[in-house]
Amino acid sequence: MTAPVVPSGAAVAVPGGGVPVQRTRRARLTVTQLDPWTVMRMSFLLSLAFAVITVVSVILLWGLLNGAGVFGSVERTVDDLVGSGGISLTQYFAFGRILTYALTVAAIDVVLITALATLGAFLYNLAASLVGGVEITVTEDP
Repeated sequence: MTAPVVPSGAAVAVPGGGVPVQRTRRARLTVTQLDPWTVMRMSFLLSLAFAVITVVSVILLWGLLNGAGVFGSVERTVDDLVGSGGISLTQYFAFGRILTYALTVAAIDVVLITALATLGAFLYNLAASLVGGVEITVTEDP
């Protein structure tokens, strides 16, 4: 006599009128391949979001420091120490120059992160073909 087949996750009747027990379903999966095109698209979008966050945070930080008078204070301190020899720190910390630097760094980050993530997908596929991939266990909560 064989035991009845009960789908995983279903309530199982306990003999003697006990409380039914809920079983969780588990599945063991193996990630054997990553699609490089999908990885490239996702990494591009995530790095683009990171670039926007970087530029916005630089703008906010510059505005905060400028509003607090930090740049003027630093320039006065440098003038007191070195003398006013034509060095103007406000030229180096001008909003346009700082924004240009932030945009340049953000653009380079987008290109590098996208390229490295895509290269990583190719390398993962190569390694997974040799060793079989990464096994994960997925469970469903009742």
